[in-house]
Amino acid sequence: MTDERCALKDRNAVAASIRQLGEDDLRFLNRLIIERLNLIAQARSTALMSRFNTGDRVGFRTPNGEWSNGVVQKLNKKTVTVMTDDGHRWNVSPGFLSPASHVPERKGKG
Repeated sequence: MTDERCALKDRNAVAASIRQLGEDDLRFLNRLIIERLNLIAQARSTALMSRFNTGDRVGFRTPNGEWSNGVVQKLNKKTVTVMTDDGHRWNVSPGFLSPASHVPERKGKG
């Protein structure tokens, strides 16, 4: 996600200016940068989360690489709570969720 409103014209000049700053000014800039990055991340997460509603069927890949399917139980601030078909509750980043229509079919045994 890029913000086209303001772009650095000369990054080398900015880098040179930063090299001249003292510790207090660097800490101030660091706080501003971290706040801005957090705001961008929150906006991205909110946009991804807006694809889902409570009750939607979704799927996601578990840490061991298997697909798990379930139903959205709750939309949290940063994650989506999913109750899987096997009864487990997961808090999943919305970027890792797929709507049920995009979830790969599970291969049955037998």
